[in-house]
Amino acid sequence: MIPPFDWQRVVVAPWTDGLPTYGWVVLMGFLVALACGLIGNFLVLRRMALVGDAISHSILPGIAVAFLLSKSRGTIVMFSGALVAGLVTTVLIEFIHRRTRVKQDAAIGIVFSTLFAFGVLLISMFAGQVDLDADCVLYGELGLVGMEPYAMIGGVEIAPQPVLTMGIVCLLVVALIFFFYKELLVSSFDPALATSLGMRPGVVHHALMAALSVVVVGAFRAVGAILVIAMLILPGATAYLLVSRLPRMLLLSVIHAALSAVAGLHLGVWLDCSIGAAMVVAGAALFTLAWLRVLLGRRLVGSPPEPEGTSMIGG
Repeated sequence: MIPPFDWQRVVVAPWTDGLPTYGWVVLMGFLVALACGLIGNFLVLRRMALVGDAISHSILPGIAVAFLLSKSRGTIVMFSGALVAGLVTTVLIEFIHRRTRVKQDAAIGIVFSTLFAFGVLLISMFAGQVDLDADCVLYGELGLVGMEPYAMIGGVEIAPQPVLTMGIVCLLVVALIFFFYKELLVSSFDPALATSLGMRPGVVHHALMAALSVVVVGAFRAVGAILVIAMLILPGATAYLLVSRLPRMLLLSVIHAALSAVAGLHLGVWLDCSIGAAMVVAGAALFTLAWLRVLLGRRLVGSPPEPEGTSMIGG
């Protein structure tokens, strides 16, 4: 069931003969994992990982409706539809949770499963009219990213369009975290303190959800709606096991993204499988190593360490 490991084909060839193709694949995988991981850190800290799951599924009907209305698969159309759907998802979850006796986890399950099913229904009924591939939306096409049309700047080919788009999304995410780091940090740990300091945690929350929607739709072409969930959670969860300062979590997320992209490429080439899925498996392997390190550390010390994250607000 497992093919033989050929060092030349699996390790050397992707960086020599296959570099024009696999180079873009690795770069796209890294950019997706980086953007998802940086945003995912704050979802993990806020105990909102399921909200990331909800939005990653719920933007599907937003994209489908945008396609049906515009008859276009343009980047602006995709981002607009996803952004609206992501904000609607957040509002619906809060509305159900606050106005009924339904707990937040149940509200998340109700909203994302209903909207995701509605999106699948729209695609199955009308996708033929707008050339929308359901499998691409669900599972992505990371291995084909090098074959996408190149973006032109000043008459010069820069990069495949999805790679350039994801690079811009990453820059926006980094800029938002840099300029609003204090607001994100304080509101993630103590919304009451954030309010007393003149911040508006509600606005920060909705802005974070909007940024999450943009990141998810940017990653759609590469890894689809399903695998993007893992990329949102794995880097932050892995870093959370290892460090107790938010800046270090963010740095480890970058390292996790790079290692997942490179290791996932070689795993995908070796097994001749989906490279996006292989990158997620590689990220899960890194999480397992971090978890085993924590377990071994506890056994050697003989007592559980201080809970991670208690001093993060000082970072």
